[in-house]
Amino acid sequence: MEEVRHPLNETDSRITAALLAAPRASWRTVGRVLDISERTVVRRTAPLFGDGTLRATAVRNPVHFPDLIPLALRIRCKPHRIRAVAATLARRPDTVWVDVLGGGDEICTVLFLDGTQARNHLLLRDLPATPAVQSWTSHVLLRVFPAAFDWSGGLLTEAELAALRPDMAAALERPALQPVDQHLITALTEDGRASYTDLARRADTTALTARRRLEALVGGQVLRLATEVDLARLGIRTEALLWITVAPGGLEETGRRLSRHPQVRFASATTGPANLLVAVAAADLDALYHFVSDTIGALEHISTVEVTPILSGVKRTGLVRPASL
Repeated sequence: MEEVRHPLNETDSRITAALLAAPRASWRTVGRVLDISERTVVRRTAPLFGDGTLRATAVRNPVHFPDLIPLALRIRCKPHRIRAVAATLARRPDTVWVDVLGGGDEICTVLFLDGTQARNHLLLRDLPATPAVQSWTSHVLLRVFPAAFDWSGGLLTEAELAALRPDMAAALERPALQPVDQHLITALTEDGRASYTDLARRADTTALTARRRLEALVGGQVLRLATEVDLARLGIRTEALLWITVAPGGLEETGRRLSRHPQVRFASATTGPANLLVAVAAADLDALYHFVSDTIGALEHISTVEVTPILSGVKRTGLVRPASL
């Protein structure tokens, strides 16, 4: 069972939403946008990062790493072993998220695998050798739609979101990767809010260079900064993965439209029977129903949709949730 955590209060929730939308926004900027003092932001945020309620990290964009294979797996397990399988997957450094789905006998995990050998070892050696695993299907992520990365849980207005975005790097051309970048990526994965001084020390460079390279990596969408939080703390009690079949000619339009919806936190075109994977976060089951009925139902290119509720989020944005299993 997951540990029951009480929701954050309104101020903490709005600060968290601002950090979800703009993970490196300064405390001054967060306070200005939310109309509270910088001192209040620091006072309310420090304990949230201190106890692990909030965690800052970074995730590579596989489009810009040619040897990286982004793969979503749906794994059927023996129910009495599903916790062990999920924990084993979560401990792998190449898993980005691990969720227990549906009736408690299925896991969905997204992996960024370093090359074809790593993929083949997983699919042809590791999974077949695991007695608790009964079957699986694999889906390559063909295109992740980035609009969902501005997700803020619906707790901020459009004006507030727009005011936060100037502190985020504007869209730039993809930068050529430099030797210093890998050190920066590693440091940001461990702490997405590390100071430029700390980043410079880790990368053996200057703070100015660290700042310029970070802005280039984020602005060129080579790297995505992220704030990880248990969404139940924000009053979001229902999460689900939607496996959607879309007519090929409408895939780009549908993916982009859904990725901009305030309840969508992830959207990607995939291989497999369903060609669009969408992660939805809703306040409750009624809100999920209306999303499926009203939002999905209104899109003309969609032919089928499978809704798989998430029972437990074990790992998100590459970070294991400490009380998840």
